[in-house]
Amino acid sequence: MSRSLLRSVLELRTPITRLPPTFLLPIRARGLTTTSTPAQNAEAAMPPSAASTQTTVPPIAPTPSKPSDKTSLPSTLQSSTPTTSTSVPELFPLLRAQPSHYLTVHVHGRPYLVTEGDRVRLPFLMHGVVPGDVLRLDRASALGSRDYTLLGSPTYVDPSLFECRATVLGVESEPLRVKVKTKRRNRRSRRVCSKHRYTVLRISELKLLGPS
Repeated sequence: MSRSLLRSVLELRTPITRLPPTFLLPIRARGLTTTSTPAQNAEAAMPPSAASTQTTVPPIAPTPSKPSDKTSLPSTLQSSTPTTSTSVPELFPLLRAQPSHYLTVHVHGRPYLVTEGDRVRLPFLMHGVVPGDVLRLDRASALGSRDYTLLGSPTYVDPSLFECRATVLGVESEPLRVKVKTKRRNRRSRRVCSKHRYTVLRISELKLLGPS
């Protein structure tokens, strides 16, 4: 008798105690095979008396904090609010006594160093204004004269210390510009025309008021 026949006879006599690997089983048999986890084995080995004595403690919810009586502003608002230093009441009269004051005023986030009587051409068209309108510019980062300079704390100077007014003179436009745009390996070209318009202001009034 050959070895292969003898091995097959021995396998038929001995009962099959274990299943083949999962990847060799059909799809329906894979769903029937279950594996026991260590937690399930521990629960099965635990006696019923010990399982009944265990109690679960509910989670403790955090106690809501009481709202404070003092309401504080956000840090962004606190940093942008202009503050006045203690040395301003002492040195501001000296600054006001000197003539030819200048001001670094901000219009839509752009700084402009101006004095009274200057003409400023903004690099954009300001909407909602017509020639003859008087605008008050209350955002300035620096105010000074020949010997003294008052800087904004933290960003802008307190608007109660000065008064700056600008008169809208009109709108200027630049000459027509034509640009030819082409692409590589393409015979077609495109002509783009542009003619920007700018708003012109004149600083009609610049005076220093004084700390309140």
